[in-house]
Amino acid sequence: MHVPDGFINAPVSAVAGVVAAGAVALSLRGARKELGGTPQAGDLGGERLAPLAGLVAAFVFAVQMLNFPVAAGTSGHLLGGALAAILVGPWTGVLCIAVVLLMQGVLFADGGLTALGVNIVVMGVVTVVVAHFLFRGLRAVLPRTRGGVTAASFVAALVSVPASAAAFTLLYAIGGTTDVPIGKVLTAMLGVHVLIGIGEAAITALTVGAVLAVRPDLVYGARGLTAPLKLRVDGELVDAAPAETEAPAAAGSPRKVWIGGVVTALVLAGVVSFYASASPDGLEKVAADQGIDAKAEEYEHATADSPLADYGVQGIDSARLSGGLAGVIGVALTLAAGTGAFWAVRRRRAADSGARL
Repeated sequence: MHVPDGFINAPVSAVAGVVAAGAVALSLRGARKELGGTPQAGDLGGERLAPLAGLVAAFVFAVQMLNFPVAAGTSGHLLGGALAAILVGPWTGVLCIAVVLLMQGVLFADGGLTALGVNIVVMGVVTVVVAHFLFRGLRAVLPRTRGGVTAASFVAALVSVPASAAAFTLLYAIGGTTDVPIGKVLTAMLGVHVLIGIGEAAITALTVGAVLAVRPDLVYGARGLTAPLKLRVDGELVDAAPAETEAPAAAGSPRKVWIGGVVTALVLAGVVSFYASASPDGLEKVAADQGIDAKAEEYEHATADSPLADYGVQGIDSARLSGGLAGVIGVALTLAAGTGAFWAVRRRRAADSGARL
């Protein structure tokens, strides 16, 4: 659902840019707490969460290259806000999606640069906020088990996608560059993005479930996975020792999980992406059908001449090799940019804590 230049007019795009900048600034403050804690009482600790956050950004970048068919002539791809919020926390999740969108816009000419704020708001802020609060609400009523966390992840991710589509429609109703019936746009956007949401939900639930099976302590949304067992001692209830199943799983150290995630992202972007659906995604299809893109052709992407534009490497004739190499480069650069940014946030938190002492 990458919004290109020309769909939303300049004033609304500028306002969305200001909102996005404010959201990123707030997320930087919030992420300092998420990334700079200590690994006690369910707080993951920055030494584990910062590298994982960089990995989540790289993984989202990779999976967004895998368009899957959802209807005749239409495809969809992961937005990633729900996945990021559940794995590394809502504040860090917004930053993850912002990093991905920035890399895509600047290096791959995917999503307009004047529409970067729109994309961060629609694909990052809305999806993270909706998924985070819905996930928390579901966790309060579902069993406090891994199955409950996975089910909550599925529903939160499913709802976050049509919520994002509704947010785009609202922005288009305010600042759209063509005169089209908004009711038809909303109906079309919600219809196709509910279907895309099913794919998003499946990917999110599978990914969260896979990490839970190996290292549940690395999943931000799984803190306090089960209520502590109570024992009566001398007439008083006390917490029993945590069950072995809730301790960090010996099957995978954080480093092994990180390496496995990086390898998976590289394979998805470098190999599997070649087999992704070539059909237009939900927004592109609705834009063509409803005439939303009537003026978009007037805008040439500012980085259209990038050597990685359109997810291919200039100078390489083989489509398979060009696309695969572009995917690998994208994963590597997103991983480096994301991890570096999150380590800087964590160090800033540590510096602030030291100054207060």
